[in-house]
Amino acid sequence: QVQLVESGGGLVQAGGSLRLSCAASGRPSSSYVMGWFRQAPGKEREFVAAISWRGSTRYDAAYVKGRFTISRDNAKNTVFLQMNSLKPEDTAVYYCAADPSAVIANTVREYDYWGQGTQVTVSS
Repeated sequence: QVQLVESGGGLVQAGGSLRLSCAASGRPSSSYVMGWFRQAPGKEREFVAAISWRGSTRYDAAYVKGRFTISRDNAKNTVFLQMNSLKPEDTAVYYCAADPSAVIANTVREYDYWGQGTQVTVSS
């Protein structure tokens, strides 16, 4: 089992920045693909970004490209999501997820482990 705990969410004005963190524990999560997803009220959970276990490959959703950056520190078993130029439509609960496969995926069903989520609210 892998346990994931997100932190760093909060309330920010449009144009502001937040940095989310996801601390992983349990099985060797440093070898997993790690991803971030988000879910706004009344909407399905959607992909935000993912990173390979070495950190050499990143994949971002089109609507965050150029604004959000995913990174990881395997020595600390932590994944980050730096979010800049935030917009009100970025408001959602953000979830960290782990995928034991070696292939980066952008669908919910590919990820086996999930955190409890952290709320991000962007005011206009």
